Amino acid sequence: MAAADDLAFHEFEEAANLLAETPDAATTSQSDKLTSREHVAVVVGSGIGYGAEGEEEDDKTSLLQDEKPQPRFWTFDYYQSFFDVDTSQVLDRIKGSLLPHPGHNFVRHHLRNRPDLYGPFWICATLAFVLAVTGNITLVLAQRRDPSIHYSPQFHKVTIAGITIYCYAWLVPLALWGFLRWRQGTRERMGLYTFLETVCVYGYSLFVFIPTVVLWLIPVQWLQWLFGALALALSAAGLVFTLWPVVREDTRLVASALLSIVVLLHALLALGCKLYFFQPLPLDHVVPAPQAIPPSPNVLLPSSVQPMTTF
Repeated sequence: MAAADDLAFHEFEEAANLLAETPDAATTSQSDKLTSREHVAVVVGSGIGYGAEGEEEDDKTSLLQDEKPQPRFWTFDYYQSFFDVDTSQVLDRIKGSLLPHPGHNFVRHHLRNRPDLYGPFWICATLAFVLAVTGNITLVLAQRRDPSIHYSPQFHKVTIAGITIYCYAWLVPLALWGFLRWRQGTRERMGLYTFLETVCVYGYSLFVFIPTVVLWLIPVQWLQWLFGALALALSAAGLVFTLWPVVREDTRLVASALLSIVVLLHALLALGCKLYFFQPLPLDHVVPAPQAIPPSPNVLLPSSVQPMTTF
């Protein structure tokens, strides 16, 4: 008991000396310290409880998502997720298709396991529309330069352009994906893109042809061919750099042949669009200039111009 009194007196004396030196200082008793510690313990314990409840809620949400049935591929909900992209993502993927360089994989750097159909769909639609419109504008400009040319709107070019572009953007990736899947069975180390990733790569690779088709309105042949060659080089380079990490695990002969076919089909598409939609005017669009027809000798001249006979 005496020891406790001495300890209390000693603490009181220290507190008195501290107050004498700094009158504004505040003292903290042992009960306050205990209260603070209890308050901290309660707060920490409550936080741990809330964290555990949050983790349980997350687990329940994930279980409910796993139990939710996946939509069938013929339903609208199945394809809705492939159109769930924002403008910044689409612009980033367009930029990536316009600036290809070695070591830059479009699938890994831009798609990131989230392929979309929004960009490829509207790129193909825009390219088909621009091809048909610029093909008709070319005939209008030619008529202004030469009035003898007869122009009539060619609406069938819209249908032809749409069928050509969409068939290329879907059938060629389908054939490529099927071939790579078949080769994957023979080469264990060979990777593979999904079908939608392949369609996405081809769709965005066609964007460069949209401004190129507009530049083809310049009535200078060598400029048109130059713009077409540059667009083809950029688009084909993006395809080659993206497909190379997949096909390099195959034999050198198969990889070279496959990439050559990819570039060749791309070149045939660009060449076909240039020659069909911007071809020289056919003969039936040119109205021949009227020519003077000499009169037949059996046709009698008017009496006013008949020669006078002499007797």
